[in-house]
Amino acid sequence: MTVSNPLSYLSEQLHAWREAGTFQRLRELQSPCEPVSVFDGREVINLASNNYLGLANHPKLVEAAVNAAKKFGVGSGAVRTISGTMSVHLELEERIAAFKNVEACVVFQSGFAANAGTVAAILTPEDHIISDALNHASIIDGCRLSRAKIHVFPHKDAARAGEILAELRSVPGRKLLITDGVFSMDGDIGPLNELVPLAERYGAVMMIDDAHSSGVLGRNGRGTVDHFGLHGRVDIQVGTLSKAVGVLGGYVCGSRDLIEFLCHRARPFLFSTSHPPAVAAACLAAFDILEQEPERIERLWENTRYFKGELAKLGFNTGESETPITPVMVGQAATAHRFSRELFDEGLYATGIGFPTVLEGKARIRTIVTATHTREMLDRALDILQRVAKRMDI
Repeated sequence: MTVSNPLSYLSEQLHAWREAGTFQRLRELQSPCEPVSVFDGREVINLASNNYLGLANHPKLVEAAVNAAKKFGVGSGAVRTISGTMSVHLELEERIAAFKNVEACVVFQSGFAANAGTVAAILTPEDHIISDALNHASIIDGCRLSRAKIHVFPHKDAARAGEILAELRSVPGRKLLITDGVFSMDGDIGPLNELVPLAERYGAVMMIDDAHSSGVLGRNGRGTVDHFGLHGRVDIQVGTLSKAVGVLGGYVCGSRDLIEFLCHRARPFLFSTSHPPAVAAACLAAFDILEQEPERIERLWENTRYFKGELAKLGFNTGESETPITPVMVGQAATAHRFSRELFDEGLYATGIGFPTVLEGKARIRTIVTATHTREMLDRALDILQRVAKRMDI
């Protein structure tokens, strides 16, 4: 008897992606995440990581992780609300709160969990969310999980956000205005300086996802709130420990009542085992470096300015980027993925990104320079980009 496969439609979709040239195979990282890394047995310049400051394999972080594992073991054994809250977790949260100049902080297992868990926890179906059209997927998922009414404004269009808030002024329910600090695909900075006054005017909760701003913008990498001088005026700040900090996790900063509420109601916090102590200890070491070595951020921005300038000279379209995230726009997803594969063959790893991560027709190669790339590495990357683009007639 022939047994039908109820998941055959997945195989059909995979086949369609392969035929369209948009299927992506995971590349295997076989070395530390460095400016030159080994993927699939090949040494390539790595412009595909979020390791902005080169902390992912910093000796001080490695040492802190090893020492914590020896002292506390490799796991906590429980969720935070049962027996999984260790002293190193509390120390990290206190450190982040002081760094961000807020009352309190809670650490989540990922930045995705921090965003989705927070939005879903603090709102109800009677409430309203005013959200930027290009906000991160974790924000979108949190909005959907909350079952609140979602109002999307065009990307960075603060005037339209204000109109929506005005239209909702007499409508029952709480209002949440939410934006990315730095948008992860385009590398542009959210207009927090325009949105915060709107939230204040209409009594909305102001929330920002500072994942790609943490360690990049503001004094010592304090993020977009510091960049715009808006301390005390943003109700909820989400950040990440997985990018510039170089380790793993996400966090939410705000009032003590907000943080205590999330500890009681945020489902990812309630139902996920806490971070291994080695992770928390490594994050603490990273914050030491952020405060003690501001020159790392200065090098990051020097490299960013140089790379963007040279891309412009070569005629590449880098969109609206203002940060180390620099897209090279190509249009179609199949072209972007082929471009990425050919770059890799020439010794440069830069990721092709297409729909659904970005809109149809907005596919690109996303490049991210770091503080630890040398000028020689960047020049080699530029040469590879130019040669492959010319060969592909891009």
